[in-house]
Amino acid sequence: METFTKFLYEFLGQFFSGIGTMFSGIWKGLKMSIDLKSYSSIISNYKDDFSGPEWVLTAISIGLIALIFILIGLLIFFTIRKYGKIRKKTIDQDAMLQEIASLNGQVAKLVKEKDEILAMKVSQLGLKPGESAEEEETEEKKDEDPTQQGTRFAKLMAIDEEFANYKIKNYGNSFTLPELCEHFRNFAASRLHLYYTIDMMRLFISALASTKLVILQGISGTGKTSLAYAWGKFLKHDSCVASVQPSWRDRTELFGYFNEFTKKFNETEVLKEMYKAGYTDDVYTVILDEMNIARVEYYFAEMLSILEMPNKNEWVIEIVPSSWKTDPKRLIEGKLKIPPNMWYIGTINNDDSTFMVTDKVYDRAMPIDINDKGKVFEPIDMPPMDINYTYLDKLFTTAMQEHEVSEDTLSKIEQMDDYTIKHFRIAFGNRIVAHMKKFVPVFVACGGDEIAGVDYFMAKKVLRKFEQLNISYIRDEITPYIEFLDKTFGKGKMKECIEYMMRLKKLT
Repeated sequence: METFTKFLYEFLGQFFSGIGTMFSGIWKGLKMSIDLKSYSSIISNYKDDFSGPEWVLTAISIGLIALIFILIGLLIFFTIRKYGKIRKKTIDQDAMLQEIASLNGQVAKLVKEKDEILAMKVSQLGLKPGESAEEEETEEKKDEDPTQQGTRFAKLMAIDEEFANYKIKNYGNSFTLPELCEHFRNFAASRLHLYYTIDMMRLFISALASTKLVILQGISGTGKTSLAYAWGKFLKHDSCVASVQPSWRDRTELFGYFNEFTKKFNETEVLKEMYKAGYTDDVYTVILDEMNIARVEYYFAEMLSILEMPNKNEWVIEIVPSSWKTDPKRLIEGKLKIPPNMWYIGTINNDDSTFMVTDKVYDRAMPIDINDKGKVFEPIDMPPMDINYTYLDKLFTTAMQEHEVSEDTLSKIEQMDDYTIKHFRIAFGNRIVAHMKKFVPVFVACGGDEIAGVDYFMAKKVLRKFEQLNISYIRDEITPYIEFLDKTFGKGKMKECIEYMMRLKKLT
């Protein structure tokens, strides 16, 4: 045993001596590395023999040693700092876990108290002989059933009461489309002091004939919103203004939503106006003011799809997933029919605060540029008019039948389509051609020229797509394209298209 004791002493002594020597060496090495007197002595021994360049190298050497010390100090500092952060995070997590455990305990306590209260309530029910607790609970639930407590659509029910005995009025309209343009123009000028050209009136009426969504675009202050506002005043039905907000993300911003807490439906003015329009044969307008301050394809996507359906009986939108006995009479199984006598007019500004309107929206709408202030003129005093939607729609249908786009013009449009595909890789699509066959005939019926209508339509619906291209790559194709338009449609006939292509050329 004595032998093993000596062995263990020498064995462990060897290990701990090595550890001690290691730390002693580190401490000794640290003292040597920061011994400024030794550094000074070495420099003193050699300073008399240094030349000028050697002094420079000496200074650099001193700087490197100093830099190494600074880096080591920073490394130690950041290591300690990082450890402190990790330690603090660990402490915070422990505190949070303790708080969660405390909250869970409180929840359990509250649940227990709730159960005790319910037990007391059951004991105080005082059930009669032969009456079960299930029957009592059924009666209580019936009393709490929101479907038995009144309507969830207060505004729509008020409209039902207002129109309870309403009969559709026949205003005996007899005006023509050119007269409608003149009447509206004179009304805006004489009553509202808003001045528009007769061409603008033709474009606006033609746009209404071709689609339910019209987009008024241009620089600020040129009267985009005013035009839609004036249209509502002219029809004796003020336009319903929906000021689009950047937060709009879905259809609830337009139609409202059901509040599960209050058991009421938050009805918007747009929904109220749509519901009212369904009772009448009048013309109604909704203004989507600054519609591209949020993404149009988010909050208006469902409407875009519905309004494109050829059968108006299929224009139905679901407002709520289920029906109540107390729901408004025109809300069938939670669904509302979109009235055909309502138009949606959006205004857009193209600046840094807005989103780009996508092709999905533009292809289904009719854009109208308003970039010039109207010139003041002496109007004929014109009062507002009562207009039946069915009469206006009949004027549009008649115009499309009597002023169909000529075969010669259609042939030229086909040539334009082929040229555009070949040189710019952009095609019109059947939707755009079908849209044009509505817009151009009504434009002609309003007193416009067929080629001028085609020109404006193509510039706003087709050439607009050129903005998606790299303009520098198509620069050399612009002049030949203008020459093609002059040759095909007549010199200077496609004025809007040519002006647009010239603006693109200036951007390169």
